[in-house]
Amino acid sequence: MRNLVVVESAAKARTIDKYLGPEYVVKACLGHVRDLPEKSLGVKVDDGFLPQYVVPKAKADIVKQLRAEAKKADNVYLATDPDREGEAIAWHLAQTLVNSGVPMQRVEFHEVTKGAVLDALAHPREVDNMRVDAQQARRVLDRLVGYRLSPLLWKKVRRGLSAGRV
Repeated sequence: MRNLVVVESAAKARTIDKYLGPEYVVKACLGHVRDLPEKSLGVKVDDGFLPQYVVPKAKADIVKQLRAEAKKADNVYLATDPDREGEAIAWHLAQTLVNSGVPMQRVEFHEVTKGAVLDALAHPREVDNMRVDAQQARRVLDRLVGYRLSPLLWKKVRRGLSAGRV
């Protein structure tokens, strides 16, 4: 059996790889693998504020490598950070890797120790869509406010300033 474990950080991947046997391959996604497009609003305001995600060019090679690894795996464990951003990254990974046809589960640990990692792998769960929705709402609000107000700040105050939801 071959299992793919995806974490956010390359250093974390190296550490976790030492804890697991040869039936596990540990790879890093290095953060978000999808985001709103850089040069457009990327939010369908008239369609329930639906975000339009794209794979940034900087992440294309990582996504390609993860897809190749997922196709060789029997199981994929999404072991991104145990917070709202990590949950969203896990969801984006699942959406990106869905065509591999491999079962994907979320694992969460709060310390990078052998015991915590093995316990998490023994108790996988589904991605928590409520956490994902919370992160998406924050991201969409950031985009709507920043995309609309930043140009106004450039005209009225100073070029280069950016506005956010806060």
